[in-house]
Amino acid sequence: QVQLVDSGGGLVQAGGSLKLSCAATRSTVLINTMGWYRQAPGKQRDMVATISRGGNTNYADSVKGRFTISRDNAKNTVYLQMNSLKPEDTAVYYCNAVVTGAFSEYNTWGQGTQVTVSS
Repeated sequence: QVQLVDSGGGLVQAGGSLKLSCAATRSTVLINTMGWYRQAPGKQRDMVATISRGGNTNYADSVKGRFTISRDNAKNTVYLQMNSLKPEDTAVYYCNAVVTGAFSEYNTWGQGTQVTVSS
């Protein structure tokens, strides 16, 4: 099964920027939708942004205009450029991919990367 490795989190001041990356461990599989989700302490995991294989994007209202999702299909990699960060963006960020397996589609998740925004 394909695994995802996400990275790029860290500590940043409010108003700063970070770029997250997430790469699949196999570049030859067909990955459909990829996305980023986040989970703050004591809260549920919420969608941040998704991108289809064809490049159609979808964003949570709270990040529109500040975050940009992109992907490199040849590398099976997805990115999240985060600008104008706010303390409320603090969370563990997880990447997600919908993979076309031999018989069906399945979801796979990265291990998560911590983003902390200080005020």
